[in-house]
Amino acid sequence: MKTYTLTVFDKSGEKLLDETFEATNNEEAKEIGQARLNDEGYSEHTHRCVTQDAKLILFHR
Repeated sequence: MKTYTLTVFDKSGEKLLDETFEATNNEEAKEIGQARLNDEGYSEHTHRCVTQDAKLILFHR
């Protein structure tokens, strides 16, 4: 399992969500991250999901 970090920002740059989770690969992490964003209502906010070695796998501005 790999560790991923999902972060969501509001327009002022304040963090609204900053959490880590585990997934077996990048595709699964994208699905988990997108589901979390949808659950919290943050899918249209600026967000990013990165791997433990800082590779960007999901981004919306």
